[in-house]
Amino acid sequence: MKRLLTATDVAERLGITEDAIYRLTRQKVLRGVRIGRTISFDEHALEEWIQKGGQAWNGGWRKNTR
Repeated sequence: MKRLLTATDVAERLGITEDAIYRLTRQKVLRGVRIGRTISFDEHALEEWIQKGGQAWNGGWRKNTR
């Protein structure tokens, strides 16, 4: 069974704030899954993302041009 992490868990692992985690999720740099009002993160996917250097997912991070 996959272990899901909270934004707090991910923030502690990455050494950044929870607000930064939510911002990175909105920008699609990090992938999270919404369960009710909570966003959770797959531990294995996060570890793979870290190993790959923390790059944005395909079709992810874009600068807003409006």
